[in-house]
Amino acid sequence: MNEKLVIIPTYNEIENINLIIPAVLELETNFHVLIVDDNSPDGTAEEVKNWQLKHPNKVYMLQRKGKLGLGTAYIAGFKFALDKGYEYIFEMDADFSHNPKDLLRLFKACQEGADLSIGSRYVKGGGLENWPLDRKLLSFGASIYVRFITWMMIKDPTAGFVCYTNKVLSTFDLNKIRFIGYAFQIEMKYSAWKNGFKLVELPIIFKDRELGHSKMNSNIVSEAMKGVISMRWLGMKGYYKA
Repeated sequence: MNEKLVIIPTYNEIENINLIIPAVLELETNFHVLIVDDNSPDGTAEEVKNWQLKHPNKVYMLQRKGKLGLGTAYIAGFKFALDKGYEYIFEMDADFSHNPKDLLRLFKACQEGADLSIGSRYVKGGGLENWPLDRKLLSFGASIYVRFITWMMIKDPTAGFVCYTNKVLSTFDLNKIRFIGYAFQIEMKYSAWKNGFKLVELPIIFKDRELGHSKMNSNIVSEAMKGVISMRWLGMKGYYKA
């Protein structure tokens, strides 16, 4: 069985792609990389192809026809990982908001018994760098709101720096995941929690991107806020149970 695959969705990440791929490949244990590119017009996919030529058994790419959403990108990546037999599957941003070196800590947590490890901004030792105050308040408020509605005691439910074990992703039906933005991140954790898996949070420092442009918008936030209520309702009816 293959061991570790890092899934990185991209759209117009030309400034970062030639930095983030080697940053993952150069880690002391053997991580593979899957780029899920949404038809970036800036040439991101062409650069990934160059990395595939250099590392044909470590760098992979799924090219999609357009911007289909973060959630569907990860679902496509999860299905790829399960098909290839990876044991540990990671979510990570392309823009260095997540420190690639922290992949080692997420991996270790799962090796030591977690079914899903989360790089958390809101546990002791975690934090945010270079975020404006209004964005900090929105993010922290959203985490409190999610805990209140779902009863899931995860302090950073919208976190996008995660390690899943194969056992988690192969247990429940990925086609049941309904959301595509931040609500996707909540829904994945909620699904794992409802199925009795062990979720562990590790502190990370989340840095705002230095290169490229943020994909955050008001529609993503709105989807998350409304989606949590429907998740709770569906969870009560057993929708997420495997």
